[in-house]
Amino acid sequence: MNLTDTADLWWKHAVLYCADVQTFVDSDGDGCGDLTGMAERVDYLADLGITCLWLMPFYPTADRDDGYDITDFYGVDPRAGTPGHMVELVHLARSRGIRVIVDFVMNHTSDQHPWFKESRKSTDNPYRDWYVWRSSTPPDTSDQVVFPDQEDSIWELDERTGEYYLHNFYKTQPDLNIANPAVRDEIARTMGYWLQMGVSGFRVDAVPFLFAEDTLPESERKFPAYDPHEYLRSLRRFVSRRGGNVMLLGEVNLPYPEQKLFFGGTDADQLTTQFDFVGMQATYLSLARHDARPLAKALRSRPRLSDESQWASFMRNHDELTLDKLTDDERQEVFDAFGPEPQMQLFDRGLRRRLPTMLGGDMRRIRMAYSLMFSLPGTPVLFYGEEIGMGENLDIPGRLAVRSPMQWDPSGGFSQAPERQQVRPMTSGPWGPERINVADQRGDVDSLWRFVSRLIQRYRQSPEIGWSQVEVLRGTPRSVLAHVCRKDEWRMVALHNFSGEPVEISVTVPDLPDECSFVDLLTPGSPRRIEPGPTGVLETTIDGYGFLWLRVCSAQDTRVA
Repeated sequence: MNLTDTADLWWKHAVLYCADVQTFVDSDGDGCGDLTGMAERVDYLADLGITCLWLMPFYPTADRDDGYDITDFYGVDPRAGTPGHMVELVHLARSRGIRVIVDFVMNHTSDQHPWFKESRKSTDNPYRDWYVWRSSTPPDTSDQVVFPDQEDSIWELDERTGEYYLHNFYKTQPDLNIANPAVRDEIARTMGYWLQMGVSGFRVDAVPFLFAEDTLPESERKFPAYDPHEYLRSLRRFVSRRGGNVMLLGEVNLPYPEQKLFFGGTDADQLTTQFDFVGMQATYLSLARHDARPLAKALRSRPRLSDESQWASFMRNHDELTLDKLTDDERQEVFDAFGPEPQMQLFDRGLRRRLPTMLGGDMRRIRMAYSLMFSLPGTPVLFYGEEIGMGENLDIPGRLAVRSPMQWDPSGGFSQAPERQQVRPMTSGPWGPERINVADQRGDVDSLWRFVSRLIQRYRQSPEIGWSQVEVLRGTPRSVLAHVCRKDEWRMVALHNFSGEPVEISVTVPDLPDECSFVDLLTPGSPRRIEPGPTGVLETTIDGYGFLWLRVCSAQDTRVA
């Protein structure tokens, strides 16, 4: 494969950074982060090395679900700025080599959206069919609710018209009726608008809900059935016409076989990228057990994808750390290891903690976990603050515990407003800004920030990671995951030890070229070389919670190690 070929599909080899505008930087002292503040940190992000900024919702909102209850899909929340500020941010980021993607949340609206206000005025209102209504009493759907602490049904009675509307999430977030062609046209129109504003793609929220056909009694269906996957294909064609190489990053928390359908199979004509929820959850089970086998098993079951499709690897996202794909006993193991107190858990399926606190601040394990994330075939995604090891604030309710303000310097640095006026309280104590902040870590050559920056650099210099299928090697100790990233003539071997004890490794790496050596990519200083045995055997020792990235270098490899 030619190195220049890797530029064709930028999302195959990108490094994503998810940031919440309202908790990143407050430039005007009103206590809420804004787009101007985000623009002021573009050079910081470029210095870190990320290549794509994912913005959480910044749209006008009723503020019942941290911006995911939107009242205008074409606008910018006044607290964040104006559409002009958004264009300036996108333009500035692009000048620094950073693309911008935005959250696309059109499974539902806020109940304060003008469409829904019109919809509930009468049963014959023109906007009535933009939402999913039923006149018959719905069955018990308590087992289908996403937020069991707040809802006991996915249907809500509207007193004015005496009918029920569908809401897969909160009752203040009525579902749009995707079966209605007018709604589908509006979704495309919204995407077209933001592409015209310069964004490079979308993180598509709640994909299984957005594209699912709603279950209404046959007698109450007003539109013919539609094929969700054909609709997704039509959107992919639309954004490709409007924007060329547009990323569609899907939130699809389903088992692997069902996830694969949303890529579009060998045609790769639906989502370009999907989060690997199954692999992420297996990673935490392996961390809890100090045993790499659960993750190895998950990775071996990961479907092979076409070259146009991609997995997104992550250790943490902006929601609860969901563990719903684990068995009850496995989930309890992870709870016991990383969130034993009830206040650390959420919805009986997840944790509201960040990685450093779950690992007790053990920098060996923290670095190993991020090394693993960047080494897995796919596109790595960082959640803001991960690069410095921020912790959560459990005093903030629900999923928002991990969305505390960014910690820029020992005094906080997020806002000049008094703390009581800030959008959310800063984390305090041992995980507060006095001890964990950007300013201190950027000046420390041994900091986590420096380590993450080096991982990004090495990932960007190793396109075989983003362009390969996962290949787990056998014959390692139970605590060690060994995998190969292989794309044509490029190869890299990654070793990660989930145990605190050092282990000796002797593993066969198949199909090595003649007269090659393994070059250590992560250890500072002059690159260390390890010569393979005569039958392709790699022998080395890995420290407790240690890791190695070893590039297979032959005489034909012209890349700089």
